[in-house]
Amino acid sequence: MKVAVAGCCHGALDKMYETLELLQRRHNVRPDLLLCCGDFQAVRNEADLHCMAVPAKYRHMQTFYRYYSGEKKAPVLTVFIGGNHEASNHLQELPYGGWVAPNIYYLGYAGVVRFRGVRIGGISGIFKSHDYRKGHFECPPYNQQTIRSAYHVRNIEVFKLKQLKRPIDIFMSHDWPRSIYHYGNKKQLLKMKSFFRQEVESNTLGSPAASELLQHLKPAYWFSAHLHVKFAAFMQHETNSKEELPKATKFLALDKCLPHRDFLQIIDVEHDPNAGDSLEYDAEWIAVLKATNNLINVTQSTWNMPEKNGLHAKWDYSVTEEAIKEVLEELNHDLKIPCNFTLTAACYDPNKPQKNMEPVHTINPQTTEFCAQFGLTDINDRIQQAKEEGSRRGECEEEEGEEMDSTGSAEEPSEYNTDNSGLSSFNPDEIMLDEEGGDEDLSTCSVDPSPDHPPEFSMSFSDIRIMPDSMAVSSDDAMDSNNEELEKSGGSNQVEEKSSTERSLKRVGGDENGNSGIKKIKRRNQAIYAAEDEDKTD
Repeated sequence: MKVAVAGCCHGALDKMYETLELLQRRHNVRPDLLLCCGDFQAVRNEADLHCMAVPAKYRHMQTFYRYYSGEKKAPVLTVFIGGNHEASNHLQELPYGGWVAPNIYYLGYAGVVRFRGVRIGGISGIFKSHDYRKGHFECPPYNQQTIRSAYHVRNIEVFKLKQLKRPIDIFMSHDWPRSIYHYGNKKQLLKMKSFFRQEVESNTLGSPAASELLQHLKPAYWFSAHLHVKFAAFMQHETNSKEELPKATKFLALDKCLPHRDFLQIIDVEHDPNAGDSLEYDAEWIAVLKATNNLINVTQSTWNMPEKNGLHAKWDYSVTEEAIKEVLEELNHDLKIPCNFTLTAACYDPNKPQKNMEPVHTINPQTTEFCAQFGLTDINDRIQQAKEEGSRRGECEEEEGEEMDSTGSAEEPSEYNTDNSGLSSFNPDEIMLDEEGGDEDLSTCSVDPSPDHPPEFSMSFSDIRIMPDSMAVSSDDAMDSNNEELEKSGGSNQVEEKSSTERSLKRVGGDENGNSGIKKIKRRNQAIYAAEDEDKTD
């Protein structure tokens, strides 16, 4: 089957789906599934904008709300993970995954599903070591700290995924697995993103947690986004025994959804022709969730996952075939994920803007149903209980306890060598929070949706390439030649074939709402900003 893979969406769903329609019209290629690797921005209303960790000037309603309200429906089944620029309050309603709109499915903090027999897994967020060993304690309304920590990867999600034994076909993460750049064309990467050099050479670019999962899961494909550059790599995994068959992972990172950027890729994936067209639960993953349910932590206290070090009575939470069979029997062997999408918040109305709408902590009926069906803990219900207990203990005592937690976590050594989220400090394509005043009042930003572009606008979304059969590389030198072949192969299949009319549609300045203005550059490397005007928006 044909799978479309997208980088950072940034709420531009209309543009994404228009590009897929263009692909079908020009090349008769219709993907069966769309995978989005984070920064999806499922923003329903003005309150959701309050919960998105971006400077106020980047808070735009975009077009997701039209799919949430039912005004539009995604033309292709869409599965996505969370990134670091999300409506965290919305995604938090679905810690185990669920429908954010009809035909658009979120994988949760971590998750595994099946589609036409293809096993698809993913982990949301980005890595930060100072939050890695905490529980999911955040809830709206967020403060300056929790609006960021809400999307930081936690060790329990990595631990759950490491319990999987059955093969994974496709895996998604927002930030790159650390060290993956050593398996691709580093020279070309650093030519495009020279500001990554220091972190690449010190091997600190990327997520060590994702790298750990890559080595454990060994999926056939691994897709990422976050760094806003297209990069391919091929990793041959070491075998643990002579009996084990060698495995390899094809890695691909993609750019953000903007004209003339490599934000979309079509790949062919082997599937089960006898399988249905519905998205399905993964029985092993459900069994792992049940087995690890007692490990859930909703506090700021840092803690380590069970390991074989003499301190834990149990450290192996992988599941038996019998446990998987029990899940199948519970579901009567019907793994189809129910289409039980429910509106849980008011939808944005362009005619009646509500700039002062405040976010509330919501328990989603989908999560309630899922937890009841499989005997799992509803994380949001547990958080609310913890808040109520904290209120009863008294405000002073609660603040004192939080201060101790904060101090303790800062002094705890990280289980990884460095604290790096996988993002270069000088990446001009990424939204920077600290310098831009990410917590400005919402009233200072626009909540109007981006103006509709004429249909022919999508003609400028030209960088769609069909992945070649082989992405194998063995060294930088080999990659130099292979990359040229890959680019040539991709170029021959691009959906551009630009005419003079299409070239004139390229955006040349201003933000996505058509607003012009001079960008005040605060970062060190100002020359980077002069390279491409479209990098001014994210």
